[in-house]
Amino acid sequence: MVEICSLASGSNGNCYYIGDDNEAVIIDAGIGWRRFSDRMKTAGLDVCRVRALFVTHEHRDHSGSAKVLSRKLAVPVYTTFGTYNRIYKHHRPVDCRSIAPASVTNVGNNIRVFSFPKQHDAAEPISFRIEIGNHCIGVMTDIGVADDEVCKNFSKCDACFLESNYDPKMLAEGPYETYLKERIASNVGHLSNEQSFSLVRDHANPNLTCLILSHISADNNCSEKVLDAFNPFKDKYKIILASRYECGEVVRIG
Repeated sequence: MVEICSLASGSNGNCYYIGDDNEAVIIDAGIGWRRFSDRMKTAGLDVCRVRALFVTHEHRDHSGSAKVLSRKLAVPVYTTFGTYNRIYKHHRPVDCRSIAPASVTNVGNNIRVFSFPKQHDAAEPISFRIEIGNHCIGVMTDIGVADDEVCKNFSKCDACFLESNYDPKMLAEGPYETYLKERIASNVGHLSNEQSFSLVRDHANPNLTCLILSHISADNNCSEKVLDAFNPFKDKYKIILASRYECGEVVRIG
């Protein structure tokens, strides 16, 4: 049985759990130890199962607690060389292992983590596809455009933490300065609700069962807009909106 859970998702911190009955990995370390351990406990997940931590890129909401989580959990951190060098020096984990943007990392006895490059305004950003037994879980956030790598990897997923960051109208009419609006909507920014919907519509695996829509903007999006965009899929997939304030539902697959 595979268990997945969003422990935190948003510009105030990102952290995702993927595991089975014996071992697990954490993707991104954007929340501190207290929030991490409290949310793991709330979700009924065992920290002792965690075997490794993977970081997608250096932005603080993804890497800010990599050092402390690695130390507390006594597990290594895997990320690209470019990302490691851009993490704020006081946040750099001691046990950090460099991986290529396109690589496979074996963790424990039953987990394979596939990394692949993505387009985002960071040094050497990557996303992940995690294989546990016969199941495949994607973690695909902070993506400017759904390019060939994203589409290929998404098409293999049985479930996915998928970015649905902004509503274009809310972004255009919102309070952000022009340069920031342009950055968010650029090919190295974030996926809009419509872009995420199109990715699912055009590339979903027939075995896809669950979408955990993630990294939802607090200023340029809202749950109603996200659910409206994905309304055509409401009877086809289990759709969950990841929260920035609390851990989400533990989804069990298999």
